[in-house]
Amino acid sequence: MSSADPADIRAWQRLADDITTSGRLEPRDVGRLAALGVAHVINLALETHPEALADEGARLAAAGMVYTHIPVPFDAPGDAHFAAFRTALEQGPRPVHVHCIMNWRVAAFFYRWHRDVAGMPEAQARALMAQQWTPEGSDRPEAPVWAAFIAGARTGA
Repeated sequence: MSSADPADIRAWQRLADDITTSGRLEPRDVGRLAALGVAHVINLALETHPEALADEGARLAAAGMVYTHIPVPFDAPGDAHFAAFRTALEQGPRPVHVHCIMNWRVAAFFYRWHRDVAGMPEAQARALMAQQWTPEGSDRPEAPVWAAFIAGARTGA
């Protein structure tokens, strides 16, 4: 974590110099991300979630950031969502900030991306994910769906 990182944003995590993640954003976080130089925000949460930032896309655009929304239902993540995430991450501007509500969706998506695309050793990718959430250790009813999602295709690179 950089000393400039806003550690009070829910579940803030820096994965690389040009990649940060978190849980839900609040109105005050838009300017804070812009001040960090974030050029692109990818949101994996549903806009109907009670904690979702209203008008997030418009707020980010007004602050000069590109916005990509990939709504991933918490009970139904899929390979099409992962493909859209991968495209947005790899083709969008950097630095990029990826968030959802709790940083659980994001952690699982980055686990797969690190393991399958970036070639990170599985144990290292899993350790990064585990800083936020491990589906196999969760008592959430959706945990088996997420365990299957992260176990998904390893040859999609």
